[in-house]
Amino acid sequence: MSFSRRDVLTLAAAVPLGSPFATVPRPATITTIRSRVLRTSRHRTAYLEAGPSNGPLMFFLHGWPGSAIVWRRQVEYFAAAGWHCVAPDLRGFGGSAVPADPAAYGLRELVQDMVELHDALGGRPAVWVGHDWGCAVVWAIASHHPVRCRAVANLTTPYLPEGLTLDNLVPLVNRDLYPTDQYPYGQWDYYVNYHENLERAVQDFEADTRASLNVIYQRTATDVVGRPSSLATVRARGGWFGPAHVAPTVPRDTSMLAEADFETLVAGYECTGFRGNVSLYLNDRANRIYAAEATRPVISLPALFVHARRDTVCDTSYSALADPMRKDCTDLSEVELDGGHTIMVELPDDTNAAISGWLRDVGCLSGS
Repeated sequence: MSFSRRDVLTLAAAVPLGSPFATVPRPATITTIRSRVLRTSRHRTAYLEAGPSNGPLMFFLHGWPGSAIVWRRQVEYFAAAGWHCVAPDLRGFGGSAVPADPAAYGLRELVQDMVELHDALGGRPAVWVGHDWGCAVVWAIASHHPVRCRAVANLTTPYLPEGLTLDNLVPLVNRDLYPTDQYPYGQWDYYVNYHENLERAVQDFEADTRASLNVIYQRTATDVVGRPSSLATVRARGGWFGPAHVAPTVPRDTSMLAEADFETLVAGYECTGFRGNVSLYLNDRANRIYAAEATRPVISLPALFVHARRDTVCDTSYSALADPMRKDCTDLSEVELDGGHTIMVELPDDTNAAISGWLRDVGCLSGS
């Protein structure tokens, strides 16, 4: 299937009989995923690696609350196709270092972590794939270090050339869904909550780490479109989990992460806690300054953006959130999938097909 520039291709639902993605081949053999650690004078980065070491590089950068393991299905698929796949734990997550200073979680530092890892792996121009905060890192690599990129693909979180910050996000809120008098920050209310109630937020997540992650890693309901997100009322409720200040116990959604992968995710957060990784949200001023230093603020590299139609976090299907990206990415392809925010976990086969089809169309083949 060919993806035309700036056209949105709406794809079928999660189990799409007759969908072009229903027959996406899976690896014929089990792909060996290796755990690695890079230590430099400034940081420790843990990462997963698979595929031939001499294959073309492809990085997968996770968001919050994730870790490298959420990319298993993508790493297995592309490694089997000949790519040298690398999925790092961003700082504050999994096996990577957890600096104590919230200022250490600005994009400048996260990008430098990836520059060090890229150099350690040979520094050949790579395909970079991101999700959520991982998108912000990938977009920053494309705009600050374009020579390190063959192409970039991002899921759910679009490029904001002036920075992924509250003052740039809030003006793009869908005010038909979130009237200003009721929802001054729209769905970004939870972001404000981290600024106002960081200690309480961290305590609530850590009250039961397993339950917190279990609540978040649930398949997105089909009826969320057109309804305000629960993220828009976090402060009014007194936190993510309301007055209980602990995540409710719900059955684990086994259609999402495999049990072993979910246990890996939980173990990582039980080790790191939430204070460091939540600090990603506390660096708006530094991130605005960093964005202004971009050498290529208009991204001319081949770029793919994957919309999630049921995303209640980064609503790019029913708001203006993706408009700045369309202005400042000159070689942009867009695909829409019928899933929620963690689209690569909810619809792994469709996500893999979207990325691989786009790579073929822009001439980034694994053998080249």
